[in-house]
Amino acid sequence: MVNIRELDPAASPLDYFGYELRRRREAAALTQRELGAIVFCTGSLVGQVETGAKVPTREFAERVDAALLTDGFFSRLVGLVLRSQLPSWFQPFADMEATAAYISTYQAQMVYGLLQTEAYSRAVLATGVRDRLDELVAARMERQRILLREEPPLTWVVLDEAALHRPIGSHQIMREQLAHLLTFLDHKWVRVQVLPFLAGEHASLIGSFTSLRFDGHPDLVYTEDIISGHMTANPETVKEAALRYAHLQASALSVEDSAALITRVMEERYAQAAEPDGRGVA
Repeated sequence: MVNIRELDPAASPLDYFGYELRRRREAAALTQRELGAIVFCTGSLVGQVETGAKVPTREFAERVDAALLTDGFFSRLVGLVLRSQLPSWFQPFADMEATAAYISTYQAQMVYGLLQTEAYSRAVLATGVRDRLDELVAARMERQRILLREEPPLTWVVLDEAALHRPIGSHQIMREQLAHLLTFLDHKWVRVQVLPFLAGEHASLIGSFTSLRFDGHPDLVYTEDIISGHMTANPETVKEAALRYAHLQASALSVEDSAALITRVMEERYAQAAEPDGRGVA
């Protein structure tokens, strides 16, 4: 039976998407099954999106735009929908990250979210809440689209060497993730440095942090604890973070030497023969 649950378009981006999808599909005199056939999915899936039971993917939105001749409406809206799937405590940072002119981050445990592959992201996010895993992964992939802009933010990432060695997911996932990091070697707007174990004690033994710089607005510093994130524009904190980051950059390998280390770890630690369960072994 066709689900006819009515949505309040003002309730959330997801409800607005579903409301508009139904309205424009009906205006085109298409059933859910007919629209599904056009966009290569089931009518049931169309119905789930129209009732807010399913979060649309960007691919779905783009196909619906083409099918209903909506001039990119759903493709523009789906970014808001996916961002709304991020944890509520993280959304303010994601909003600020998306408008920053310069992002600098030190990551002590894992690869920064903007540089993660989908498989790596899924393995990381699966350590937390699993019931919305697909939505959270899609939201993280959507967040990375800021790097595809014509003028993306300058993004400078210092990774602790531990992030290269810690196996997240399978060895194949790690190999693909490290290979992905190497693709940024010639990227104009992204720089990756590795803080090697040989650096010993360093300026951020206390943990990871991210600084955001804006055109015409105060800088921000973002940190996380076990359950939430914290942003501050306190001038003393911003100044202290900038000083610590300068020390981290000075202690880290050059971009070129970092790429060489990433390559060496990828080939030596994650060059693999697969075990029967599909996980790689060094």
